[in-house]
Amino acid sequence: MGKLSYRAAGVDIDAGDALVDRIKPFAARTRIPEVLGGVGGFAGLCALPSGLVDPVLVSGTDGVGTKLKLAFLADVHDTVGIDLVAMCVNDIVTCGARPLFFLDYFATGKLDVTRAADVIRGIAEGCTQAGCALLGGETAELPGFYADGEYDLAGFAVGVVERAKILDGRAVRVGDVVLGIASSGVHSNGYSLVRKALLERAGLNLDTHLDALGETLGATLLRPTRIYAKSVQAALAAAPGAVHALSHITGGGLPGNVPRVLPDDLGVVVDPAAWSRPAIFDLVQRAGDVDEDELRRTFNLGLGLVAVVDASQADAVRAAFGAAGEVVTVIGEVVAMPGAEFEARVVFR
Repeated sequence: MGKLSYRAAGVDIDAGDALVDRIKPFAARTRIPEVLGGVGGFAGLCALPSGLVDPVLVSGTDGVGTKLKLAFLADVHDTVGIDLVAMCVNDIVTCGARPLFFLDYFATGKLDVTRAADVIRGIAEGCTQAGCALLGGETAELPGFYADGEYDLAGFAVGVVERAKILDGRAVRVGDVVLGIASSGVHSNGYSLVRKALLERAGLNLDTHLDALGETLGATLLRPTRIYAKSVQAALAAAPGAVHALSHITGGGLPGNVPRVLPDDLGVVVDPAAWSRPAIFDLVQRAGDVDEDELRRTFNLGLGLVAVVDASQADAVRAAFGAAGEVVTVIGEVVAMPGAEFEARVVFR
């Protein structure tokens, strides 16, 4: 029957080593002054930035979800890594944290070095956009565990914030202004519904050009999640103390995410006509006959981040986000809502 080897069992150690060599330049481009050492060791080392008073570490983890299915269909793999970084980093910046470093976990049945390198190149690009280091990661080859040509991703981000500057929502009060910061589209949530409505029910293909989108369906759906790390830091620096809370709008939409950063007796009233809703959401709604309430609690509908700010400094915060490249709109205000249920604390007028 012949001798067995690890490669014969489905794991190619040489391919893994080749991938490490391929990705070292990607990681090197994300290096920040606090990083010690390089890729290839058993662990990554990162010092805390100097000059911080009572620093607190902030961590977050996430994946890309079934958006990966579209990457497999389109055979496009250099954008989902940006999504991976975004989903983790956008969570930790809501605390006011500066992202320091990122770790990834890439798992597949059979390692394709070129495809994996494309993914990790995207992860490095996401780290560059976030201003953090790609400190390390893990590549797992698991024969028989994944379908041919498929893989899964998970990410882990760590940031730092001074204890006195942590954003935890306790400063939010009645009369605060609610700012909506535009998303780049669907981001990385709700793709099970997107696929069901557009690919299965409507029978569309990713290479179909749609006039409503001005591009192919695949280009819209694979557009990476916007990373807000640098613009948040710019806004916090421009108007110290003005930002009372930040909410990353992911699965659950505004109703499922904004109340997470509000005191229990407060809610927000928002005007959905105040911001531009990308056409992709209307396509999903029509193709899937999706109720408006269901759409609102599944997708970001054009807002990837919400900032709750002091009304007297709303213009300064809005200008800072705008100068950092964001599209920002006043979408509502904070009001008293004693006794209101969780999702009922976001009212669409």
